[in-house]
Amino acid sequence: LAQADEQGQNQLVAYYVAERDVSAGELRSFLGEELPNYMVPSYFIQLEQMPLTPNGKIDRKALPAPEGSLQSGADYVEPRTALEQTLASIWQSVLGTKNIGILNNFFDLGGDSIKAIQVSSRLLQAGYKLDMKDLFQYPSISLLSGHVHPVSRTADQGEVSGSVKLTPIQQWFFGLSSAEPHYFNQSVMLHRAEGFDIDALHRTVTQVTEHHDALRMVFRQTEQGYEAWNRGVNEGELYSLDVVDLTGVEDTADVMMAIEMKANAIQSSIRLDEGPLVKLGIFRCTDGDHLLIAIHHLVVDGISWRIVFEDFTTGYEQAVRGEAIRLPYKTDSFSTWAERLSQYANSPAIDNEREYWQRLAHMEVASLPKDRDKAAGQPFWVRDSETVTVAWSEQETRLLLQESHRAYNTEVNDLLLTALGSALYNWSGQKRVLVNLEGHGREAIVPDVDITRTVGWFTSQYPVLLDVDGKAEVGQRIKRVKEDLRHVPHKGIGYGILKYMSSDNADPSLNLQPEISFNYLGQFDQDLEQS
Repeated sequence: LAQADEQGQNQLVAYYVAERDVSAGELRSFLGEELPNYMVPSYFIQLEQMPLTPNGKIDRKALPAPEGSLQSGADYVEPRTALEQTLASIWQSVLGTKNIGILNNFFDLGGDSIKAIQVSSRLLQAGYKLDMKDLFQYPSISLLSGHVHPVSRTADQGEVSGSVKLTPIQQWFFGLSSAEPHYFNQSVMLHRAEGFDIDALHRTVTQVTEHHDALRMVFRQTEQGYEAWNRGVNEGELYSLDVVDLTGVEDTADVMMAIEMKANAIQSSIRLDEGPLVKLGIFRCTDGDHLLIAIHHLVVDGISWRIVFEDFTTGYEQAVRGEAIRLPYKTDSFSTWAERLSQYANSPAIDNEREYWQRLAHMEVASLPKDRDKAAGQPFWVRDSETVTVAWSEQETRLLLQESHRAYNTEVNDLLLTALGSALYNWSGQKRVLVNLEGHGREAIVPDVDITRTVGWFTSQYPVLLDVDGKAEVGQRIKRVKEDLRHVPHKGIGYGILKYMSSDNADPSLNLQPEISFNYLGQFDQDLEQS
């Protein structure tokens, strides 16, 4: 039956009688073999006997309501095999959760597509191959273990150098004709109270930039546009590192100002045609060392940063102990991926995707209301923009990431985009809004290529039609958005491939101009908390 839980959301509840004690986990595992995840009940309630009406039928009104959290019914069953133990250990590390049993649901614990890539990446290090789609279809260790296989192929571990094709997102960037293309960086500031060992740091960053070939790329402008070149390890500087000693500066405001000025100088010194595109700065302060890592966005993205963090931590710990730095095996190179995308763009495999985008382009969508008319020559300036930050409580965050998806078997994006569509409807009264959606761009569209541990800029961008009737019940809105997103072929990766890499790229349906961009970055802090 569908029963309302403590939050008022309907959940599937299974009622059963048996001649012995049958655990919820036993039933959940059995049903998971036969049913899709969303049809497996959230709760299992064993009864001595079914309540009956005077007519001898089951009295549904007399069935007890479920109690407790959504996790009730997921009995803890410890791993039984070496593979199950490996899976549990990796899930615990990626999800930041202890005591994960073989019946726990990956998505109940806060899993999403980004974390699925991290699981696949770490399994690869352990010698196992996992297809991401299997994790979505078999989201418990007991079900998934039968779909994990020993690695049968290892990517070429040699140094990559030479010309590299531009990926769609890189071509989009150069198409912006930015006045300052050199200064489009992503950066992070790490703090270490006990300070960094400079020699160990140099050894670590050298190893990371040698290992991840794309970090050595440069981009040169020619008469035909920009071209990418992957420098060899002996072809110029791999990175730069500035050390700034501020331990003698007592005033906090002066320290902050000095850090900001030097950090800006480091970031603005990147040159695309010369390299390196990786620059670091250490600020030695009375509270320890602050390490700035700045990398041009052309060679790094959100998932790449997670790989860099992981290898930086591993390498630095080995270097401090005086050991040789050993990083996990490389997956296929960014250069290989770009080449295979180019082949895919001109293959019959992409024809069905072309039809989808052509249909989308013919749908009528009104522009959003604005205070100024750009057509009348009134410019919009970035300097006039505003930043709004909203912080959620720990409880609200947990409900979104771990529990809310159970109602309609959703992913985080389904819910956030429904919320966005609802907000836009409340503001403008428009049901249909075109949104530019960013994805991680690592979809498994090219056979026999593994990029789960490859660093580079893979991001995909594609238009999505949000069709949200703000007057409809919230469940109907969620289901509509979820279904529309599921119909987007290959999570939208084909749109940019067709637009920038296909020989037939003049199709007007590839020039949709959404006025809003949406991007879910995932839980960055969790990746740093454990090292």
